[in-house]
Amino acid sequence: MEFRQAAVIGTGMMGPGIALTLALGGLRATILSRSQASAEAGLEKARSQLKLLSENGLASLDAAALLSATAEFDAAIGAADIVVESAPEKMDFKQDLFARMDAIAKPDAVLASNTSGLSITAIASRCRRPERVLTTHFWNAPHLMPLVEIVKGEKTDHAVAQAVGELLTRCGKVAVMVKRDTPGQLGNRLQMALVREAVHIVEAGIADVEDVDLVAKNGFGLRLPVYGIFEHQDAVGLDMALAITEYVSSDLYSQPRAPDLMRRKVAEGKLGAKTGEGFYDWSKKDIVEVKRRRDGFVLDFLKRWRG
Repeated sequence: MEFRQAAVIGTGMMGPGIALTLALGGLRATILSRSQASAEAGLEKARSQLKLLSENGLASLDAAALLSATAEFDAAIGAADIVVESAPEKMDFKQDLFARMDAIAKPDAVLASNTSGLSITAIASRCRRPERVLTTHFWNAPHLMPLVEIVKGEKTDHAVAQAVGELLTRCGKVAVMVKRDTPGQLGNRLQMALVREAVHIVEAGIADVEDVDLVAKNGFGLRLPVYGIFEHQDAVGLDMALAITEYVSSDLYSQPRAPDLMRRKVAEGKLGAKTGEGFYDWSKKDIVEVKRRRDGFVLDFLKRWRG
């Protein structure tokens, strides 16, 4: 299976970085949007991200020659060996989109979704070739974060999934195969368990928002890049890990729904940085600075990791 030409649908937070990733792996990557102006804006984002990587010694500017932008849907999809969709998380929309792509794409093309949790089996349900449909879940920011989760649908050909994994490895990513198509895939299931318990801790008056974040950033979170969950369990001993888990489990948040505190925040229109208040008062914090600090940390990690 040979990948030379890619099309990436979407120009928001994810699409440009995904296109850049594929270009860094040697593919000609076309950013596809509904209008040429939007596609060109996505291309500029990808070029800006490439410049950032180059300035940090993580990529060559030569990859810019492999990036392009278009609003010509049929031509871009018809020419692609692999398509990655990064569009709104709406099942009906994605099913329509994939059925349309399936009718246009080359018979041996791979159609991938960047969905962070929707069932790829359901997304592919109206495709004639569901064996060539899978999820490639890139993590935000995709030009920086190493992880991509490959999720196979019920009919995805394993050889296709393997080939995509090899492609992503060539692009400098850490490709992880998720064996079952389940809500939240792998990474988000782990993350949601942490989010639910963090909100419960605040709601129960155990600690404040700021202190929960301080514990995550200065405690277990600091070692996670080099010291995984199961490595830690084995290191401390499963007898001790079992005793702690048995003791704590009965007091952890275990309801099959989001905590009430989160529901109240949304009902009150306190949606986070975009509305000025969420768990934090964003009139006192700068979301741009928070993201700059996040990206700087990841860049430093990547330089050490790849060095």
